[in-house]
Amino acid sequence: MQVKETLNEGLKRAYSISVSAAELDAKVNEKLAAAQPEIEMKGFRKGKVPLALLKKQFGPKVLGEALQEAIDGAMNAHFEESGDRPAMQPEVRMTNENWKEGDDVEIEMRYERLPDVPDVDLSEISLERLVVVADDAAVEEALKKLAESTPSFKDRRKGSKAKEGDQVVIDFEGKVDGTPFEGGAAEDYPLVLGSGSFIPGFEDQLIGAKAGEELDVSVTFPAEYGAAHLAGKEAVFSCRVKAVKEPVPASIDDEMAKRYGLDDLEALKAQIRERLEAEYADAARQLMKRRLLDRLDEMVHFDLPEGLVEAEAKQIAHQLWHEENPDVQGHDHPEIVPDEEHRRLGERRVRLGLLLAELGRKNEISVSDSELSQAVMAQARQYPGQEKEFFEFVQKNPQARQQIQAPLFEDKVVDFIFEKAAVKERKVRKAELEKALEALEEE
Repeated sequence: MQVKETLNEGLKRAYSISVSAAELDAKVNEKLAAAQPEIEMKGFRKGKVPLALLKKQFGPKVLGEALQEAIDGAMNAHFEESGDRPAMQPEVRMTNENWKEGDDVEIEMRYERLPDVPDVDLSEISLERLVVVADDAAVEEALKKLAESTPSFKDRRKGSKAKEGDQVVIDFEGKVDGTPFEGGAAEDYPLVLGSGSFIPGFEDQLIGAKAGEELDVSVTFPAEYGAAHLAGKEAVFSCRVKAVKEPVPASIDDEMAKRYGLDDLEALKAQIRERLEAEYADAARQLMKRRLLDRLDEMVHFDLPEGLVEAEAKQIAHQLWHEENPDVQGHDHPEIVPDEEHRRLGERRVRLGLLLAELGRKNEISVSDSELSQAVMAQARQYPGQEKEFFEFVQKNPQARQQIQAPLFEDKVVDFIFEKAAVKERKVRKAELEKALEALEEE
């Protein structure tokens, strides 16, 4: 086998690979000889089929396998010897398209290698970490919102009409084609209007109803409704409104705290303060991470693989187009051509991605199996009832697994840089943190 370099420009490489007919024939004979002991054929005992007969019957299939193994072996040997790491899957094609058995095989391999990333003195990086302490006003505001989100209800004045957010206590019976159906009736049912807990359109028809009123509510079950015998069917619910109640925020006291499994109000306040400060810390970390990436982008310069930049620019352009056209859900739209701004962003992402990957590689940073499993399970919880299916999908889909693993790896590398950089903490008020985040979004 002969390998000859035909292109060496920047990060671009091309090689011609020649595999002689004799090499292929030897590899085919080797594979057939290895399989011979297990092969049975009419007229011959197991393992005694002549090699010439095996070659006649199985040769074409084995030849394809031998050719692929030869090419793969040549590529692996080249990358091991040269130290090149391809930025994307190498492009490999046969150049003698009229090849026939007995001919040498001529192959062309093209790729862009990953660049040499320069070392960075992380101790030269100066960063500021904003620290926000949750004050009493913030805790009281969070308590108030918590009370409003878990209201109790009290009867409205007699004759009042039900509004969205009110609770109506109803008796109802549903019928399809005039016939009651299982699960379609209840008494003294407390329904919060606007909660979306009933079939679409049901709650809307109860807005404006009064206590003591009887009315029919007509709805159509969704086509994908869980009960197949009701899916897509029209139904009429005979309803009797027994009470109309308005929401009243829960009292902020020890009883409220006990509903959340805590001993008293002070314990609830402490928990809220801890949660708020965790949220502030997470926001401050995102701000510091952005400043770090900006600083690294200024410090480090090296050649970038054009293929990676172009692919990233296309992805950015596509994502931004869909954000500007939210009504288009699929990909049935005109071709989206990246512009200079998309390419600039693509270059930044590729540069920083390669830099972080190299820092992680050199410092032996990795995502453990347990860390990845925890992240997969966290995402699976977003699909109630389908957690097992989601987990199995990720296990069988390397691309999906990589999409979950990549941000975990990036955050671990970023945390490593934080430890090496000069980081100063500065206490600020919540408003200053929010202002800094808003400014970040406008950049």
